[in-house]
Amino acid sequence: MIALVTGAGSGIGAAIAERLAADGHVVAVNDLSLDAAQATVDRITAAGGTATPYAADVSDEIAVNSMVAAIRADHGAPEILVNNAGFGHQALFTDIEPAMFDEIFAVHVRGNYLCTRACLPAMLEAGQGHIVNIASQLGQIGGVELVHYAGAKAAIIGMTKSMAREVSAKGVRVNAVAPGPINTPLVEALSEDWKAAKRADLPLGRFGSPAEVGGVVSFLVSDDAALFVGQTLGPNSGDVML
Repeated sequence: MIALVTGAGSGIGAAIAERLAADGHVVAVNDLSLDAAQATVDRITAAGGTATPYAADVSDEIAVNSMVAAIRADHGAPEILVNNAGFGHQALFTDIEPAMFDEIFAVHVRGNYLCTRACLPAMLEAGQGHIVNIASQLGQIGGVELVHYAGAKAAIIGMTKSMAREVSAKGVRVNAVAPGPINTPLVEALSEDWKAAKRADLPLGRFGSPAEVGGVVSFLVSDDAALFVGQTLGPNSGDVML
């Protein structure tokens, strides 16, 4: 299948792209930075996979539509879409400026909407497809100094459920993944005291790896997950139990 992974220049997105390529999918690697996307592509091709880089701001309608048109011309219409693009920002609610609030929702929520809008018609026409939205456990439980980020991730979970109700009977399965603490550069930059305290609070006693999140996505787009519709899977080391 042709898989588009957004925000795949590093971290969780890169791991998802690499796993899908290892599974035999042709991967369109999106990132805001073409160099970052190319770095992921280089790792995929070195491992024997097939991938192409595409730079686009997922919050920009024209850029998204142009990217999807280019993917169709290069490889065919995406049959798998992983809406992963996003970024973190921490601030008390009273310190969140409207511009930052808008940017968080533009990338996480509008970006999800625009990429899905660009890819879904071809999936519906084919009668099959997979959409996996990367949310966060913070969208389920909230977080101090993360009202805007947690709110955007909660919106993604709600969109996932609603989309699944609309299109699952037409052959397109929509699910979400809500990771907990994952060893990404963002988490690794936090203080050692915070990381030690958080690990001690986790039933598994450790953070996850980006590759482990990639494995969850791999499962959701496989035939083994045929009964999973509108679900939010939580690779979170036991931090959230639903």
